[in-house]
Parts: sequence; C-alpha cells; structure tokens
Amino acid sequence: MKYGPDVSLSAGLMGDPGRSYMVMALMSGLSLSAAELAREAGVTPSTATGHLKKLQASGLVTSTKQGRHRYFRVAHPDVADAVEALIAIATRVGHVRTRPGPEDDAMRSARSCYDHLAGRLAVDLFTRWVAGRVLRWRGPLVHLTRKGRHLLTERGIDLDALELKKRPLCRTCIDWSERRHHLGGALGAAILTHAVERGWAIRKPHTRRISFGALLEKRFVAWYSPPHVA
Repeated sequence: MKYGPDVSLSAGLMGDPGRSYMVMALMSGLSLSAAELAREAGVTPSTATGHLKKLQASGLVTSTKQGRHRYFRVAHPDVADAVEALIAIATRVGHVRTRPGPEDDAMRSARSCYDHLAGRLAVDLFTRWVAGRVLRWRGPLVHLTRKGRHLLTERGIDLDALELKKRPLCRTCIDWSERRHHLGGALGAAILTHAVERGWAIRKPHTRRISFGALLEKRFVAWYSPPHVA
C-alpha cells in the first residue's frame, strides 16, 4: 500500500483542458466571475459551473460572493507555483496551442505569475541580485542576505511586515519564457506591488501582461540594481 500525498488527484483536475484554461486565466492574479471563466475556457456556463465546483472542492481555487456574482481566484500561491512550473514544461517540450504573436513578445518581457513579476525583467532582477549578493543560494533555496536586507529596506520594502506572513519570504520559479529563475514568495509579490504603486508598471486588464514604458523600465531597473552592478 502506498503512503503520502496523492498528486494524481490534483494533477487529474488540471488535466482537463477546460479547467486548465480557467486556472491559467486566474494566473493574472485577478478575481474572475464564472461567466468570464466560461468564455476563457470556451465552454457553456453550466459546464463552467461544474468545473469550478470541482476546482474549489479540491482547494485549487477559492471564491467570494459579491452582489449577484461569485468571483474566483487561485486559492494559494503554491497553486500558482505549480501552474508556472507546468507552463515551463509545456513550453520546453513544445506543447503550445498557438504560434507566437505580437502579444507573446510583450508577455515575455514582463507578466504576472500570480502575484509576482515574471518574464525578462524578472529574470534580470534575480540574476543581478544573485550576482550582487542580495540573494544567496543555500542548496535548492535562495535567501535574502544581510546586504540584501539593508538594500531593500533603503528602497522602501517593509521586510518586517513581509516576514509576518505565512508564506516564504523568497521562492524561485523557473520562468517559462526565459528558462531561468525569477523571484516569487512574499518578497516577489512586494516588488511587483511596489513597481505598480510607484507608477513604473501597469497591469493590463484581464491579462497577465505587465506594461513598462521605456523610461519607466529604466527607473525600475535602476531601483533593483545593486550599486556595483551596471
């Protein structure tokens, strides 16, 4: 008899195309209604309702009722981490639905991975922080260094508040478009929030795309660059 977690149950739920499209749509970090998710999945409202009941019962999504509508979102950051990992695998082995178009270039530059930044800019940030000893690998995990704590505190990130959260301060994701690591966890989410609040980044409605103008991107890069890294 086998013991331990049964990953086949969660994996099986994600294996249905309609349900996987719904969860992918929620990777924007937005809360979406059942009707919006039905359109994303290309299914009827009744079919969408059935899918969402299964996803919610499994703990993959959660919902909140507002007025006459119920809005769904990813239940936990670990769900987003798992989906992003599956996206990376599907991209590597060539399981793609469409040929790349103009929007794909924008998505590769900057997009949301649930609540943190992904894409070229996010990978550049992570690479610079490891090179500049803001982050340090300890085995398979990354940790914020003393230098990193000082740098981020100076630059407006409240680390004490982040460390009160239940989620890890630092996590890594394999970026599906760059095939390298970007930063997730509570710190990754705080960085994206900081960029949006400063007006450097704009979330595009109903999409994972994060838009930076050329000048604003330079300001963001200057913000996250350690002093000795050009």
